[in-house]
Amino acid sequence: MPNNQTVTRPVAPSPQQQTATPSAADTDIPVLTMRNIRHAYDGDKGHIAVEHVDLDIFPGEVVCLLGPSGCGKTTLLRIVAGLEQVQQGSVTLNGTVVGQAGMYHLPPEKRNVGLAFQESALFPHLSVLENVIFGLESLPLRARKERAMTLLEQLGMAQHAKEYPHTLSGGQQQRVALARALAPSPQLMLLDEPFSSLDARLRDQIRDDTLHVLKDVGAGALLVTHDPEEAMFMADRIALMRDGQIIQIGTPEELYCTPNDPFVVRFFGEVNELSGVVWQNRVITPLGDVDAQGMEDGTHVRVMIRPEALCIKAIDQEPAANHDNEHNSHVLMARLLGRTSLLHICAHGADGNETHMHARVPGVFLPQEGQPINLNLDCSQVFVFPVENNGL
Repeated sequence: MPNNQTVTRPVAPSPQQQTATPSAADTDIPVLTMRNIRHAYDGDKGHIAVEHVDLDIFPGEVVCLLGPSGCGKTTLLRIVAGLEQVQQGSVTLNGTVVGQAGMYHLPPEKRNVGLAFQESALFPHLSVLENVIFGLESLPLRARKERAMTLLEQLGMAQHAKEYPHTLSGGQQQRVALARALAPSPQLMLLDEPFSSLDARLRDQIRDDTLHVLKDVGAGALLVTHDPEEAMFMADRIALMRDGQIIQIGTPEELYCTPNDPFVVRFFGEVNELSGVVWQNRVITPLGDVDAQGMEDGTHVRVMIRPEALCIKAIDQEPAANHDNEHNSHVLMARLLGRTSLLHICAHGADGNETHMHARVPGVFLPQEGQPINLNLDCSQVFVFPVENNGL
């Protein structure tokens, strides 16, 4: 690749340009509003779990709180559920304040929210049907049964209505727990990593079923997860958290394609990271010049390149037996991972320096060790941040 080729990178929106409100729901009243939430354990000077959090969820919208363990996701969910009192800020459900620091706290059982956790916590002495209709005392018995059977049918559990929880698999128990949480028609569903204890194949199926049911019933949903793929599959919007704060909020596409922080890039998968200095709006890399518009000359930057951004084409010559191709980019190792192939490559820059990088290619692509290659970049998967950025 010629060294003077320029790769144009997408421009990430500033925090001020980001919005917590999806345009399709601009005129709707949020089912959930959180404003200036702060929560500390062991007193105000103890561990700060959540700080400066603002969040809206609209009817029919699924929002995922995504982040590593200990970042404050579950604490936020517990505050919404009423399991933790608001220490600072306010929580509003459908326009009604249910929690305000030092002034008001509505108990969990009066908030009309559905709860689904990692453990199903079904009543062992009740049948599947009895578990689901529990909490529907306000309806006539026939209406309760009809409501329960409708949900069980949607989740593929109607044939197990008369069975007891101990006879069900973990995935089946989780479906029943979801049906029980949805039975009272809550205005908001709260889900705390409900799929994490399931095996991969079953987890994918139950995620799909859950998403369809949530969209069918039209409830807003707040889902806590540490799995980026799960968040991208389930969410209309993702709120990515770090150290108790929301780093970026937006659609899955916005977070993946226009990240505002290196932490956001890294959280969605492995990246190749290169250092460089801006000169005339560009950064020189072994793969060509990368666009750095808006950064001053002399700025030290980190260039972040996703493995799938590397476009590889084999050069029509035999792999190097010794050092015949020492001045060409070449393959070091290739491994099939199922749907993709992972390549370890040696990229040679114009300055003669070698850089070890990883590339992901769809399908089966397993060139031999030493195979000479040409490298190009998908510019939409390249991101440049100043080194002083907090994520570096």
